[in-house]
Amino acid sequence: MVEKLVTNEQRLVFERISEELKEEEKPVKKIKEKKEVITKDEAPKEIQANYKKNLRIAYDNIIKLLKEYIDLKEEYYNIVALWIIGTYFHDKFPSYPFLFFNAMKGSGKTRIMNLITCLSKNGEVLNAMTEAVLFRTKGTLAIDEYEGVTRKGNEGLRELLNSCYKRGTKVKRMKQQKTFEGTEQVVEEFEVYRPIVLANIWGMESVLGDRCIPLILDKSNREEVTNLIELFKEDELVKETTKLLYLCSLCICSFSAEVYKEWNTFVKNNYTNYTNNTNYTNNTNYIQTFKTIKLMDLNGRDLELSFPLCLIASEIGVENDKFLKITTLTLKQVFLDKKEEELVENQDINLIDFISQQLQSDNFITIKKLLQDFKDSFALTEEWINSKWMGRALKRLNLIKQKRRTYRGVEMIIDVEKAQEKIKMFK
Repeated sequence: MVEKLVTNEQRLVFERISEELKEEEKPVKKIKEKKEVITKDEAPKEIQANYKKNLRIAYDNIIKLLKEYIDLKEEYYNIVALWIIGTYFHDKFPSYPFLFFNAMKGSGKTRIMNLITCLSKNGEVLNAMTEAVLFRTKGTLAIDEYEGVTRKGNEGLRELLNSCYKRGTKVKRMKQQKTFEGTEQVVEEFEVYRPIVLANIWGMESVLGDRCIPLILDKSNREEVTNLIELFKEDELVKETTKLLYLCSLCICSFSAEVYKEWNTFVKNNYTNYTNNTNYTNNTNYIQTFKTIKLMDLNGRDLELSFPLCLIASEIGVENDKFLKITTLTLKQVFLDKKEEELVENQDINLIDFISQQLQSDNFITIKKLLQDFKDSFALTEEWINSKWMGRALKRLNLIKQKRRTYRGVEMIIDVEKAQEKIKMFK
């Protein structure tokens, strides 16, 4: 029997049928993706015309909801509200900060994350996750109890999280694809850039912390707030606000690459021949905004993280520069507090390192002698690193085996073995 040869036309038909069968074999998703049926051109004309007014209404609604359900520092409400609004314009920014809540147990971390995700674009809260979940899903992601991500074996997940704050970072994975000739490996590409909010008790590691706007959440005793049951998804104001923000996100806004280009021009002029009296006309729409942002005196990563929220504040309060100024003052203080905390934490690590290198002994040593040796070891001259700080640091780090007060002052036996175990976490 003569074997018939397969023609090119038949081959193309076989490949098309193979692709159709492969699509039919895919499991049906339990949760269908929400289709955005309204396009930019189809957005109601009144939304287009009153875009900034409606942004302000949405902002005021978010502030009202946050104050009703969450007890925060007064200045934090503004930052959280701007961050939520920014999730609807997230793709317009080249980078977007993580929001990080540091709080003791029972301070309302889960509550605020649930409210934020209900108000944010396509928000979801997770307690545990994998790399695949991170890059195969979209929308605003809240990670509660972040401590679990730091466990051994999650190194890949942590590295991936470090990249999620900046646009352009992609993950590539191989998958099998059926063809007429058999199966072959093809590359799948995923964008990992997305809005992320984190929360934990013990603080944030330095690398991921550099991508965060950190906010401290204190435990509240206001029963009129803490006793409210969480019914965020059923709240009519939540529904109204998310709908309004979605429609606003379809409108033309100022969060484009052009604004960042204008900022770069502003910076270049500022460090060359720019003066307050110069005729800088290339960005007349943004010059006052840029001047206000510059007054924050933030640099590098801190400025990069603050910039999107400042632009949103400027967009909402375009007729009121005071709104942007309040935002910049809060962000400046947040990052100043962050630097101060990092400085203290770094000296804690130095102290652990110093104690770990001492000889284990059951002999008492004066705190003054220990302090002087520590400062000499690291060439420290800061006045705040004194006997009082040393005593508190050793107590906080649990490195005191025994303590007594004598005529020579406070003396103690330090726990070198515990310091040697602790330092392993940082090396």
